[in-house]
Amino acid sequence: MKYRKYGADYILKILVITNLFPYPENETRGIFITCRLEILKNYGIKFDVYGPIPKESNSLKVVRKIIGREGINVHKPFYEFGGIRYKYVFYDKNLFHVFSKNKLKKNKEEKLSKEVATKIYSNNNIDFDIIHAHGMYTPPVGLVAKLLSEKLNIPYVVTCHGSDINLAMPKAAELYNDVLENAGKVIFVSNALLNKAKSLGYSGSNSVVIPNGIEPDLFKPLDKEKIKRELELNKKVVGFVGGLKPIKRANKFSEIFENISSKQEVEFLVVGDGELRENVEKECKQKNLNVKFVGRVPNDEVPYYMNAMDVMILPSRNEGFGSVIIEAQACGVPVVGSSNGGIPEVIGDGGIVVEEGEDFEKRFAEAVVEMLKNPIERGYLRERTLGFSWENIVKREVAVYEEVLKR
Repeated sequence: MKYRKYGADYILKILVITNLFPYPENETRGIFITCRLEILKNYGIKFDVYGPIPKESNSLKVVRKIIGREGINVHKPFYEFGGIRYKYVFYDKNLFHVFSKNKLKKNKEEKLSKEVATKIYSNNNIDFDIIHAHGMYTPPVGLVAKLLSEKLNIPYVVTCHGSDINLAMPKAAELYNDVLENAGKVIFVSNALLNKAKSLGYSGSNSVVIPNGIEPDLFKPLDKEKIKRELELNKKVVGFVGGLKPIKRANKFSEIFENISSKQEVEFLVVGDGELRENVEKECKQKNLNVKFVGRVPNDEVPYYMNAMDVMILPSRNEGFGSVIIEAQACGVPVVGSSNGGIPEVIGDGGIVVEEGEDFEKRFAEAVVEMLKNPIERGYLRERTLGFSWENIVKREVAVYEEVLKR
């Protein structure tokens, strides 16, 4: 794909910086970034991708081990996945960076961002037209983009994906607002996320909402009964795909599953891994719940497991968008989700949204049973997701680049 610039055909060149990237132990991390870049590559657009990785102090490693949270243990300068080369930028991180608050946190984020920006600048041999930062986590790569924008004299775009706004921005609103207000454009993956940023002081004057997408040729209906037989599942199946961590409400899975099982005989399928997996498995076993845990699987195997489900659940405490919802619906699987973040926008009429509040787990279970008794037609679910193809999403993002470059 070629673009008109200064009266001549021109191939767009993008500097991409992201906190969400794959590495050998977790190739599906940030898969929605990889999917975007694969489409850009097919268009012939040129880009370099950088991901900041902390070099953790020994004391921070000890704390991680105690609390059971994995770090990113990578030492090589890059990693290739899906035909995309992710270049790693290493920066120093210690306990002070983790536990500092307010002004100290702002200073810390600025220092780390300058370190990362300087390293990218010194390693960069390509003339770029625009910078696209995905995520505003530690270090906030939007700030890295802003610093490089000033050095290279080119505009930058920031995409906010969820936890960056919901969890990190409240702790450093002044810094975030400065980065967002000075961007050529800020892309939010849901209206809920945009509204959250506005509630923290962001004007929204340079915002646009563009959701995440799906690969419709990968996420599609398959032979449900055949897959169930292969997985030795004999009843209705309620499933979950994602990280087993508090923000997904995984610590309440056994309670939700128990409530569902008290009303209907079902089996549960949990696809994913995380810090709460051991506890969740233990609790489910203690309650004699029929749960199959398959762990983390490659992205191209996820549709296989989704197609075994009769209902997928997403009871998250917060969610920027919830790509897994449209992936499930593209496979013909309805979703029951919480009312948090962008989940209601994505579910639409393809499932049930359960309002946050008292007796949530009980009411959530009742909604799942209702969906099992009154399923939504698979073809309809599939049809409503086709507009979310990565092809369509990337076209909209490229249009944002063109708008920013015309100014």
